[in-house]
Amino acid sequence: MSLLSRCPVVPVVVLDEPAQALPLGEALLAGGIGVVEITLRTPAGLEGIRRLSALPELLTGAGSVLLPSHVDAAVEAGARFLVSPGVSADVVARAAAHGVPALPGVATATDLMAATALGVGEVKFFPAGLLGGPAAIRALAAPFRGVSFMPSGGVTAGNMHDYLALPMVPAVSGSWMAEPALLREGRWDEVTARAAAALRA
Repeated sequence: MSLLSRCPVVPVVVLDEPAQALPLGEALLAGGIGVVEITLRTPAGLEGIRRLSALPELLTGAGSVLLPSHVDAAVEAGARFLVSPGVSADVVARAAAHGVPALPGVATATDLMAATALGVGEVKFFPAGLLGGPAAIRALAAPFRGVSFMPSGGVTAGNMHDYLALPMVPAVSGSWMAEPALLREGRWDEVTARAAAALRA
């Protein structure tokens, strides 16, 4: 099964505290979402991934993976997939050495050529909103038959349908289901409600 076919909506989460990780994971699962991307933008990211590995039914990945050393640290913490904002041959190669899927970020046809040259068939389209949204994906995808896109950046509950209507977009990612304020305030019921609403939509 491809990574992007696991769940049509992937929450992108920035953790302030590692203690937020487990209740977050449980809230997402209660809402029916079984995939989450924890970014490495904060010191809590790696420990959060480590704690979420206690929930084997939740496919936990690392986001903002920029360097091979990030790959090593994320996989050691339990990350089962890796997401980057751009294309790095070194990151893709290190992920392959670990046997973990890597999802590089693309913004241009040049990026897509680089990704496909590395054997990558699934990419993150980032930042989707600023790059032209669904119309841009439709245009870019035309020469790259068989590549699947996960738009990220500017994707919301209101526009996710426009992206998912495209045959080359099996999944979207966004932060609205687990906004930092919800995590800080411990509003786990709201996380569950947003997750369930996203899947229903």
